[in-house]
Amino acid sequence: MKKVIKLPLAALALFAVFSCKEVKKETNDAANEVEETMEEMTMEEEEVESVKFMMEPKSDSDVQGEVTFTEENGEVKMMASFTGLSEGEHAIHIHEKADCSADDGTSTGGHWNPTNEPHGKWGASEGYHKGDIGNFIADADGNGMVEFSTSEWCIGCDDPNKNIVGKAVIVHQGTDDFTSQPSGAAGARVSCTGIIQ
Repeated sequence: MKKVIKLPLAALALFAVFSCKEVKKETNDAANEVEETMEEMTMEEEEVESVKFMMEPKSDSDVQGEVTFTEENGEVKMMASFTGLSEGEHAIHIHEKADCSADDGTSTGGHWNPTNEPHGKWGASEGYHKGDIGNFIADADGNGMVEFSTSEWCIGCDDPNKNIVGKAVIVHQGTDDFTSQPSGAAGARVSCTGIIQ
C-alpha cells in the first residue's frame, strides 16, 4: 500500500516541476517579447528628429515667423509660417551661414550650394542650389506658409552635401526668377533664422 501511494506522489511532484519550468519559459518568452517591442519603439523614436526656430525681421521689415524641420525615414520636411509680409510672392532660401547678426541679413552669406551648381528652380535638370527652395505667396494680411520636403537634406548627419545644421533660412522681399545668377534677383532679405541644433 505504501508503494502505491508513493508512485502517484512522485508523479505529482514531477508534474509540478515540469509545470513550473513551462510557466518560467512562458514568462521569459513574454518578457523577451516586451523587451523587443520596447527596443523597436525606441528605434522608431530615434528615427524622427525635429528642430524649431523663430524668424526675426531684417532690412527694417516686420517679417517674423516660425520654421520647423522634421526628419523621418531619410526625408526632411520643412514647415514655415510668416507674418508681416507685403502681399504677393516672396522667395525663401537656405543660406550658407547660421549668422543673422547683420541688419540686412547679409551675414548669412550666399545660397547654400555645397555641390557648386548654378542657381535654379528646385529639381531643374540644368542645376540648382541645395538651398533653392523657391517662392511662396503672402495673402492680403501679410501671412504666408511654406511646406517643403526632400531627401536631399538631413539634420545633423555626416554628409556636408545634405546637412542643414549651421545654415540659415532667409525670406526675401521679392520673387526668385530662377535664372539670375547667383541668387535669382529676389531682393532684400526681410527675415532670418539660423539653423543651429
